[in-house]
Amino acid sequence: MSETIAGVSIPDSALAREATELVRDAASSLLFDHSRRVFVWGALRGREQGLRFDPELLYVGAMFHDLGLTERFRRTDQRFEIDGADEARRFLHTHGITGEAADRVWTAIALHTTPEIPLHMAPEIALVTRGVELDVLGIGYHTVSDEQRTAVTEAHPRPDFKNRILAAFTKGIEERPETTFGNVKADVLGHYAPGFVRGDFVAVIKNSAWPE
Repeated sequence: MSETIAGVSIPDSALAREATELVRDAASSLLFDHSRRVFVWGALRGREQGLRFDPELLYVGAMFHDLGLTERFRRTDQRFEIDGADEARRFLHTHGITGEAADRVWTAIALHTTPEIPLHMAPEIALVTRGVELDVLGIGYHTVSDEQRTAVTEAHPRPDFKNRILAAFTKGIEERPETTFGNVKADVLGHYAPGFVRGDFVAVIKNSAWPE
């Protein structure tokens, strides 16, 4: 029987169960609970906005969105968002989901730290970002009720979440600081990685090989 949190049914297909176990095995309880909350928040925001979305695709997008922060899946040569996006697409392909549907999930994960743009794309892409923004930044906090917030955080608690997620971000990207150029994770390293030097867009232009 499918689990329900705050009126949202958690997908219970073989694919969804395998996704759940993969993330449970690879990620800390911090990231697992965060990812499950992201799905529920995203689904609630989608319901509030009257969006039609595929719950299974949204679930994989939410569950895999931070896999690039884990020791098992993180690389050092690309943004952590791409690590998770690549793994999600590989996972979906093994379950026979290819083409545009798999690409939609890839995009949802790859863009989940990019402000505004995902919100103008397919519902699954927009709602992964909506879920992340609500859980991490508090954007949309008052679009869900007190009762809904209580139900979600009882199912997936968030003790000291702000400090713990910032520590997880730092650990997941500190060995690839150059990948934070032009994105919000530069702020994380600016606060928590001694010696980090933020990339400067203007300096890149002025110091390029072009003479003028």
